[in-house]
Amino acid sequence: MYNVVADITKFLNIESRSASFENPKGEKGKAGSAASWLGPTRKGAPWKGIEVGETVVLADIEEPGMIRHIWMTLQLTPKILRGAVIRAYWDGSDQPAVECPIGDFFGIAHGRTNHFYNALQAMQEGSGLNCYFQMPFAKGAKITLSNECDQRIDSLYYSVDYTVGDKIDEDTLYFHCAFRRENPTQITRDFVFLPTRHGKGRFIGCVIGVRTKSSQWWGESEFKVYLDGDTDLPTICGTGTEDYIGSAWGVGEHFALYAGCPYIAFDEQARWQSLISFYRFHIVDPIFFHQDIRVEMQQIGGGWIPEGGINIYERSDDWSAASFWYQIPGEALPPMPPYAVRVADILEIHPYEKRYQRTKL
Repeated sequence: MYNVVADITKFLNIESRSASFENPKGEKGKAGSAASWLGPTRKGAPWKGIEVGETVVLADIEEPGMIRHIWMTLQLTPKILRGAVIRAYWDGSDQPAVECPIGDFFGIAHGRTNHFYNALQAMQEGSGLNCYFQMPFAKGAKITLSNECDQRIDSLYYSVDYTVGDKIDEDTLYFHCAFRRENPTQITRDFVFLPTRHGKGRFIGCVIGVRTKSSQWWGESEFKVYLDGDTDLPTICGTGTEDYIGSAWGVGEHFALYAGCPYIAFDEQARWQSLISFYRFHIVDPIFFHQDIRVEMQQIGGGWIPEGGINIYERSDDWSAASFWYQIPGEALPPMPPYAVRVADILEIHPYEKRYQRTKL
């Protein structure tokens, strides 16, 4: 893999490709051949409908290379953003290395959207879903999208932009992503958003969703990373949830290169934050593991007391997480919750959530 900025002026002996419905195999000199009512080669296959239970192949590559960018758009409803699942398979494996609902994969939890961008993801104008994770493969790659919800996806537009001919050596780490949800979390028990992974690699970061189940401040939880044989105590421990994403003294909607909180729904009747989605990426502050890794978040809240100051307490909420990491060798992902569990309690969009929601497609 190379540094995009450092190498921008260098010629690299690799070839550029892009897979879409206009060129499903990403073949050289064969894109855009389908006909429309305007005639041959005139935007004949920009999109496709996806039936309930159907899986479509977004890219099927049979040589060494690297995924550089994935873009897509479709109906932006909670049901579809949590019900459509992206999977990726490297080097002919029948076990996915990526398995995640598309909304969480592209940066916002709860099946919501908003305008934001960071170093690796973007939801431009809340409607164009982008990711820029580098995903290398030595023999081939297959990326699929499955419609696991109970309604048809009327129109999926997408492109998978990649290169072929990349030199992938035996020490190259492979991209992984997994999704978990715990609704509700258990009092005094930390939310494990990345269960133990074995091998060597690098934890890249997470997209976390919190649906609060009570009032008061929800975010006194500390981020914990157990590395290379840690058992009772972690090697890395944070100071609070909003501190982990680079903010302080509470959190509002914002986004930045490596950390941010691009979506908050505030319940004006109850006077508390009801839905929160935040992200954190360890790009310039890497977290490497040599044997194993487990990543958790405490479940602690805080409230002001009459004498002054803040009192912390154990609490239970609804937490979800998409975790991103690079690893070799590969191993089976932790099981993903079924569709009914993924969408429980998030399908209703309240008036106070309107903001950048674009559900009219």
